[in-house]
Amino acid sequence: MPLLLLIRHGRTAANTGAVLAGWTPGVGLDETGQGQVSALAELLGGLPVRRLVASPLQRARETAAPLAAAWGLEPVIEEDLGECRYGAWTGRPIAELVKEPLWPTIQATPSRARFPDGPDHPGESLAEMSARAVAAVCRHDHLVADEHGPHAIWAAVSHGDVVKAIIADALGSHLDQFQRIHVATASVSVLRIGPGRPMLLRVNGTGHDLTELLAPPPDPTPAGDGQVGGGR
Repeated sequence: MPLLLLIRHGRTAANTGAVLAGWTPGVGLDETGQGQVSALAELLGGLPVRRLVASPLQRARETAAPLAAAWGLEPVIEEDLGECRYGAWTGRPIAELVKEPLWPTIQATPSRARFPDGPDHPGESLAEMSARAVAAVCRHDHLVADEHGPHAIWAAVSHGDVVKAIIADALGSHLDQFQRIHVATASVSVLRIGPGRPMLLRVNGTGHDLTELLAPPPDPTPAGDGQVGGGR
């Protein structure tokens, strides 16, 4: 199975200002965010990454740019890895949104939450966001395997809720548990998606000490043997 480096974009003013940016145009990295992604590109630049996919939003593209330069790649823009469409909530302060009747549902049972349409931004449900994002990483994973082989490495740059939803799916966890997952800005989570059972190798990493990922995966467990406690 190819190895996926799932990266959240670097820090923005919306992150520090506690604003739900969503699909608001013009939300780019702040100075700290630019430093984060520059450091990440330096740390990961030695990995033989074969494909780089990014959300179309500015903060994701700005995160992908130094990585693309380090890997000698042209980023593939993937609409389905864009942020959840928060609709009428887009651009509003979190302090204001926590008073909305929908807020407790988003926190406790997000699979039932749908953001209302707004005049400038359509809404979608968190379940719809999860479905499109998981389908997107599976689609690109198949392409990477077909073009570069089963041990290739590829990367995707997306957003907090999207990354959490993909991780939850890889864990076989219900979407209602995804709020228990934390992914920091410019963090790296490592997964093997594949056609069968996904495997989560790392969550919310900083990009340090990833050189061991260059090693080929271990031999598969022989037929009839099960894995218990990580061993055979």
